[in-house]
Amino acid sequence: MTETASNPVDPGMRLEIGALGRAYRARTLTPAAIIELVYARIAARGEDGVWNHLVPKETALAQAAALGEIPQDAGPLWGIPCAIKDNLDVPGLPTTSGLAVSRYIAETTGPAISRLIAGGAIVIGKTSMDQFALGLVGVRTERPSASCVFNPDFIPGGSSAGSGVAVAAGLVAFSLGNDAAGSGRVPAALNNIVGIKPTPGLISNRAVSGGGVVRSIETISVFALSCADGMTVFREMAGYDDADAFSRPQADTVDLAIAPIPERFAFGVPMAAQRDFHGDADAAALFDAAIARLTAMGGTPVEIDFALLNEAQAILYDGPWIAERTTWLAPKLERYGSQLHPVTRTILESGNQYSARDLFRAQHRLAEIRQYVRRLFREISVLVVPSTPTTFTKAQVEADPIALNSKLGIYTNFVNLLGMCGVAVPNGFRSDGLPQGITFLALELQDAVVASFGDAYLTASGAVTGGPQG
Repeated sequence: MTETASNPVDPGMRLEIGALGRAYRARTLTPAAIIELVYARIAARGEDGVWNHLVPKETALAQAAALGEIPQDAGPLWGIPCAIKDNLDVPGLPTTSGLAVSRYIAETTGPAISRLIAGGAIVIGKTSMDQFALGLVGVRTERPSASCVFNPDFIPGGSSAGSGVAVAAGLVAFSLGNDAAGSGRVPAALNNIVGIKPTPGLISNRAVSGGGVVRSIETISVFALSCADGMTVFREMAGYDDADAFSRPQADTVDLAIAPIPERFAFGVPMAAQRDFHGDADAAALFDAAIARLTAMGGTPVEIDFALLNEAQAILYDGPWIAERTTWLAPKLERYGSQLHPVTRTILESGNQYSARDLFRAQHRLAEIRQYVRRLFREISVLVVPSTPTTFTKAQVEADPIALNSKLGIYTNFVNLLGMCGVAVPNGFRSDGLPQGITFLALELQDAVVASFGDAYLTASGAVTGGPQG
């Protein structure tokens, strides 16, 4: 018997791309039934700060109905509900990037999102974010912000805050963020989900409002409940775009398939004396447990000197790279300066202090650090780091917004500056019930490698991803 919208699915069902696709093909479930479930969950959560714009339920149901019967050649995202960060354009929907007065209705988008829509994905809405993607906390917002799915007093992570929570809460099967400093990884860690951070240039950034604000290094990212689901979305979006100045030709041919990891492998970790958890003993113990688990999986830990990577990460916000954001957002700063979030304005204004000399020095230093990283990977398959050193309450971040945000980025800020790829996965819970994560990192174009390690790690740990569903 075919499931209909009047015959609802299990209220506790996990929204996983592979499982939904199998059910659709077996005719035991319809997209309309899933849309009903999604909107019931959204209604039950009330004003949760996840959505900057929610597509009306009737519109989403009409999109589901327009799909008709599932065709034989349906792609993996046919009928799959998703959420899109509010600095990514979706035709017919508003884009604000977290500043309501800058709102416009997108008429076009880039090939990445076009492929998702053409493949039958159903966009549920645009998600909340740190204003203009300036932050890793998720609370630099005009309206009440989203919260960690496990505790409303804690930050959700940012800047792709609503996208992370939407997946963790079971409101969508996948969501899109974008990542320059860690925005595709920090929300994953703080909400117990998977974050796929591609090699920059494999996914066109033309969907990003204004082409992006750190366009030299940023990338669209994916949140999902599993590495397999995340990579499914990644594969659908990847591709060379000659209208994007930073697109890579390898995007059409790069391997993005999850495969078994080697029986024996070496993995890098920061030297014990250099690991910084901001005094969080639980987070430190969880990272030690991750090293032990990887060792049991056949790995040999190799302690690396993290000092140069720490130097690289500081360049992004505490060095001249912040001037790239200031440059591209200068018209916004000039036009809306008094209406910006105070922290957003402070950060943007800080970019004016740097000179061309500062930038060239930083570029040359990063080139030296890239060579150091390439040498490292002659000895290791992946580098494993905590996704975040700890987490913070909203009150803590409000009291010290810039310093605590910077602390969250010590294991994320360097990655795109060095052209690397990464996959963030859950790594257990602290004694207070809040999740922590680890991230597998590798050199550019090794996206399949990090996804394979992330997938194997989740299998070995037996982790149940996500939070309370609905």
